Amino acid sequence: MRLDKYLTEMGMGSRSEVKLGIRKGFAKVNDEIVIRPEFKVSNKDFVFWKGTPVTYVEYEYIMLNKPAGVVSATEDAREKTVIELIRDRRRKDLFPVGRLDKDTEGLLLLTNDGKLAHKLLSPRHHVAKNYYARVKGIMTEEDVALFAEGLHVDEELTALPAELKILKLHPEGISEIQLKIFEGKFHQVKRMVQAVGKEVIYLKRLSMGSLVLDETLKPGEYRLLTTNELEELYAE
Repeated sequence: MRLDKYLTEMGMGSRSEVKLGIRKGFAKVNDEIVIRPEFKVSNKDFVFWKGTPVTYVEYEYIMLNKPAGVVSATEDAREKTVIELIRDRRRKDLFPVGRLDKDTEGLLLLTNDGKLAHKLLSPRHHVAKNYYARVKGIMTEEDVALFAEGLHVDEELTALPAELKILKLHPEGISEIQLKIFEGKFHQVKRMVQAVGKEVIYLKRLSMGSLVLDETLKPGEYRLLTTNELEELYAE
């Protein structure tokens, strides 16, 4: 791989900035200053930028407990994005796998692995997504049956059969539920609940396929996926 490409992908700057820095002597390979941007390096080489070692990472996998108030996007002119929360990311080409609404919390996978993202998001794979929600209105066993049959939501969506579990009913007319769906349509959970005459007032994603939110992560916190978590995602 070209040295300038290596350093750019590891976030040392734009391609033009890195090229200029290399020519100024900011880069070392195996303790020798290299001033040619096209110089070839491999994973056996030790690369330094301005005296700091730079280790190449081809793919990065980050579990984020998404907080409310940020958008699931790589960039946005008006809103803070989930990518901005990852302060020490190695790759500059990370993207969120799927989207959570701005006011929705919970599990979000960030990666630059397009193959895995396609596997998790492809409609033909029907990867399960599990949510916890608080709902204005009393959910009933009739709702459970409707969801299990495949709910006709509106003219645009008849949802696949989903697993609705009623966790708790409050006297003030609030329901706590858990819902497992097998697709990811726009605002799907909110639309499904609205179709049976209730309203989602809080929503949190708990899992996506085999990947389960680490409950030790507070909203806004994140960590790298473990080897086992990654292997299980690919094995699905």
